[in-house]
Amino acid sequence: MAQATGLLSANRTQDSNVLGTDLGIMWDNGNGQVLTAFGDTAGLGIPNLLVGSLWSWRSNVLFRSSDRDLADGMTFDSTPRDIVGQSKELIPSPKIPFVEISRIPTAGIAADGMQYMSIMSVKNWGEPGKWETNYSSLAFSTDNGENWVEATETRRPPVGGNLNFQMGAFVKDGEFVYQYGTPPGRGGLVYLTRVPEKQMRDLNAYEYWDGGKWVPKNPDVAAPIVFGGVGEISVQYNSYLGQYLMLTTDDHNSVVMRRAPSPTGPWSAPEVLIAGPELPSMYGAYIHPWSSGPDLYFLTTVHSNYNVLLMHTTL
Repeated sequence: MAQATGLLSANRTQDSNVLGTDLGIMWDNGNGQVLTAFGDTAGLGIPNLLVGSLWSWRSNVLFRSSDRDLADGMTFDSTPRDIVGQSKELIPSPKIPFVEISRIPTAGIAADGMQYMSIMSVKNWGEPGKWETNYSSLAFSTDNGENWVEATETRRPPVGGNLNFQMGAFVKDGEFVYQYGTPPGRGGLVYLTRVPEKQMRDLNAYEYWDGGKWVPKNPDVAAPIVFGGVGEISVQYNSYLGQYLMLTTDDHNSVVMRRAPSPTGPWSAPEVLIAGPELPSMYGAYIHPWSSGPDLYFLTTVHSNYNVLLMHTTL
């Protein structure tokens, strides 16, 4: 529909040294804005953290938007900037292969008066669609995404049941925040945990869905709730349909949608929104939090030009 980032975007993200980026994880900040977190980001000049390259590489950046008319694209209002004026890296990483090559956002939500992001510490990028993590964790911001602090007590190493919560998506329902989890990479299954909104930083407060009931404190009991390989996921309640929607890419690299009457499911068979051959090299499908009617807007990445597009479908 419209390019959201890069030189071909009306947002002119190059003005904050964002020439190429990916993902575009969106959430309502609770105060009339949508915050959008992007992953590995390329710009020109300093700081040059990729040896032998002209690119300035940041593992994560963020833009804010108050645009409610998405029919002509998604307009960004502001971005947290660093001392040289470019969109700043929110959570730093050393960018050393097999130590920590990047720190990538995977989901975001406003909870208990703060902004939260789930992030994954990437140990190494492998074959396409495969990577290893050191851990996943939460980071929080008390100033609308300007500055972030990692809550190190929320780190989940990629072992046992925690392996299934290295990436994911957030949904708030009642007093709980539901966190959908997947293993690192694409092609895994989906698992579910939940936590009271005010206790997100206490891993002992999490309950895990075993397929029939909630079990406290034990991620090993979490049972898959979605089968068939999934990539990055996004989940949101849609008031028009009265159902929860999950967007992801499948094993054919198509963007697909599933529906469910409740956060636990049961989740429907996937419906193809964009077939893989229509947009080769696309990945990620993140729902815009304000598109809860028949018009569904989402962001997806096209790797061949390494930028993010706003897409639209009618439900």
